[in-house]
Amino acid sequence: MDERDAAPNVGQRLRALRETRGLSLRALAARCDLSVNAISRIERGEHSPTVTSLHLLAQALGVPIAAFFQSEQQSTTVLVRGGNRMAADRGGMRIESLGSGLRNQQLEPFLVTLAPGAGADSSPVTHAGQEFVYCLTGEVMYRVADEAYRLRMGDSLLFEASQPHCLANESEAAALVLLVFQSSAGHNDARQRHLEP
Repeated sequence: MDERDAAPNVGQRLRALRETRGLSLRALAARCDLSVNAISRIERGEHSPTVTSLHLLAQALGVPIAAFFQSEQQSTTVLVRGGNRMAADRGGMRIESLGSGLRNQQLEPFLVTLAPGAGADSSPVTHAGQEFVYCLTGEVMYRVADEAYRLRMGDSLLFEASQPHCLANESEAAALVLLVFQSSAGHNDARQRHLEP
């Protein structure tokens, strides 16, 4: 069992992954369409990335988004304590990893909290694999291709993530959703596009 005493740091993991690949900040910025300053601030812990930013960075580095939420050590069993989740905050959205670091991991579960209005200006994203969302509290609007789905507590949505999609909280109360990415076999980039800069 893999129980972590300290949550991993997204910025430190980003820097380690970038340096392991021999990429400068400028080279990574060119690959993912984020500014050098934005990436540098994320690495220094001065700025929390959005889901879309994490997807863009993960795709540019050739890793799953879960790579930012895990230590180097991988296991066959992962325990994440409720008070010890790796999290990132941006634009009224908080994303918390519910488990990463599993050897050959294909599922990436996240708890996403959206403040009222969060995600309203998000651009649709696409990625390989499938996506599952379950509304725990409040309500969220999920747009998939040309359809809009209003999810209320207890509602769920499952779709092929190759379709353009985005989520937003258009209500006046906070919403909480369980979000699970599943990669297609052989794809490392299945969950890499949900945090807009």
